[in-house]
Amino acid sequence: MVSANEEQRTEKIPVWDLPDVPSGNLPAHLELQRTRTVCTSDAPIHTENIQYSGAYASMGVDNSMRFEKFCKNFKVEVIRLGDDDMEFDMVGIDASLANAFRRILISELPTMAIENVLVANNTSVVQDEVLAHRLGLIPLKVDPRLFNYKSENDQPSEKNTIVFKLHSRCEKKSSRINVKSSELKWLPGGSEFALSTEKPTQDSTSKIKTYTSFTCSQDSLPEFSSNPIAPTHDDITLAVLGPGQEIELEAHAVKGMGKTHAKWSPVATAWYRMLPEVILLQEIEDEKAEELIKKCPLNVFDIEDIGKGRKRATVARPRSCTLCRECIRGDDWDKLVALQRVKDHFIFTIESTGALPPDVLFTEAVKILEDKCERVITEMS
Repeated sequence: MVSANEEQRTEKIPVWDLPDVPSGNLPAHLELQRTRTVCTSDAPIHTENIQYSGAYASMGVDNSMRFEKFCKNFKVEVIRLGDDDMEFDMVGIDASLANAFRRILISELPTMAIENVLVANNTSVVQDEVLAHRLGLIPLKVDPRLFNYKSENDQPSEKNTIVFKLHSRCEKKSSRINVKSSELKWLPGGSEFALSTEKPTQDSTSKIKTYTSFTCSQDSLPEFSSNPIAPTHDDITLAVLGPGQEIELEAHAVKGMGKTHAKWSPVATAWYRMLPEVILLQEIEDEKAEELIKKCPLNVFDIEDIGKGRKRATVARPRSCTLCRECIRGDDWDKLVALQRVKDHFIFTIESTGALPPDVLFTEAVKILEDKCERVITEMS
């Protein structure tokens, strides 16, 4: 037998009597899954991006990417800008777009780097190949947009090649010396080494053929007359010479991209992270507040005085949070503090090697992505 109370509890409600889902708005728990990644004490959840346009069609919510909506929500805000690094926020984009900028910055922005090394004399303990590799990794302070790419069939010219010379000698009976990048001297007139196939001639008026074919000196060009080309840093150690040892060489730099070799990458690194959100689910006061302050290694929390000798914890520096989750580990701390990341808000950091300022690098990355999009549209039309 079923009692009257049990029958009342199991009574079914017709579907047309259920409350309507507000059109255009998602329930709070679905909106949280769509826009936030929640970090629990074990692992993050809701990490996937829901990109299907009809994912919430039954609730009257359009999840498609509209151009007007993108223009309205997208923004870039510069937080910090220095000579070699910058930090900015990109809001209203998908992780795939942020990653596209990162990949372009690392591998598709061209720079100038030493590619060919002509060694005339090297009696140091550093082998020729190792020395050439170290020279290639020296960042050069020169705008790559002023040069052309050099193919295998092109002759080295003032428009596609930069030549440096290095000649350092440690005299006998003297102490060892460090060969620094400051000893790389720019040769605006091109190579000074005669071609190995060139035969000596008695005619003093004839010009000796060298490894480059410069028609004019690079320092006569207006873009280089006031900005001589040199390594970005003068204190990079190339080798250590002992008494009687000597290095004499020429280094030829050409234009290339990081996807060919890392020496052409214009950034030391470029990375992004989603904006962290730290939420206090309850008031945390007095001893608990002090304990919370000690749990966080990055001083995300602070304490404010609320009067009558009482203290309360507040979230003072949420951007500093790395989601180490120390604040939610332990007995019931996950019921007091919630950690989240905003899926469409990215904190982007660029560290330049010095060839170009970081803001110029990002601008050039935008142009490259724009060209890629135009190419796809052209091929599809």
